[in-house]
Amino acid sequence: MSRYILQRIGRGLLTIFVSLTLTFFIIRLMPSNPVELMIDPHMSQETQDMLMEKFGLDKSFGEQYILFLKGVVQGDLGVSFGSRANVTELIAQKLPWTLLLIGIVLLLVVIIGIPVGVLAAKRKGRLSDRIISIVVTMGISIFIPFLAFLLLYLFSFRLGVLPTAGAYTPPKGEGFSYVLDIARHAILPAVTLSVMMLANAVLYTRNSMIDVLKEDYIRTAYSKGLDKKRTLKVHALKNALIPTVTVIGLQIGVMVGGSVMTETVFSWPGIGRMIYDAVTALDYPVLQGGFLLMSVSVVLMNFLTDLVVAWLDPRIKLGGK
Repeated sequence: MSRYILQRIGRGLLTIFVSLTLTFFIIRLMPSNPVELMIDPHMSQETQDMLMEKFGLDKSFGEQYILFLKGVVQGDLGVSFGSRANVTELIAQKLPWTLLLIGIVLLLVVIIGIPVGVLAAKRKGRLSDRIISIVVTMGISIFIPFLAFLLLYLFSFRLGVLPTAGAYTPPKGEGFSYVLDIARHAILPAVTLSVMMLANAVLYTRNSMIDVLKEDYIRTAYSKGLDKKRTLKVHALKNALIPTVTVIGLQIGVMVGGSVMTETVFSWPGIGRMIYDAVTALDYPVLQGGFLLMSVSVVLMNFLTDLVVAWLDPRIKLGGK
């Protein structure tokens, strides 16, 4: 087990290093740079050179890369070119808002996605199963930005029952009213993010449960007179959840930084919106910090997913045969 953990840590660090390296060089190979976006037509060449020096862009790619790696090792992700805010502090401010959405999505998966998948498996071939399959197919194939704009149009502009943007209504409140205000603002972005996750949870749970219910040990449990609900819950569901947990775990890791379009449409002040703003401004330090967080999230969720899968099925030996 300890050997497996060390191997995963080593592979994780290598993955993060490769991701950071690719991110560093790709964003600097763009046909523009932050200074060009800030240049005024009347700005002198001397002023432009001063800006390049201020941002450290006057150095070669190799020098910038070495300085960047030193900063990462020391926990210093630099300073935003635009806001001049410390990138580490900026991520610390934005991350809780994204984690709030992810928490809501996970809650919906547990209380809706998995039970609906089990229901579809139990009613395989019936009308309810067919309806669920159609809805799941639509959820997987829907274009998420389109869904975001559709929900925004219906519930904010047409019906006026939900806020249009942001995480709360200024000025910032306090107490229960503040929590309620955040909850109202979180409904649309959380629903948008959860659609594909819920669809995948239902699909994988249904298909896996159908396969598990065909296993000999389930038939044996029935033949011994065990309660059907208990058999499904204790013996079938844990094994059926393995593919679901694997897929959901991978999606959560990506979702930490991958909810760019959803957070942008709803002006949600999370990591996704931060990355979008950094791309439009070519804010190198913020982009590097955002992709570092995404890499760490994916690696961490992969590891946690393996642990959960091993708990669900003790026959799985981590790092062994």
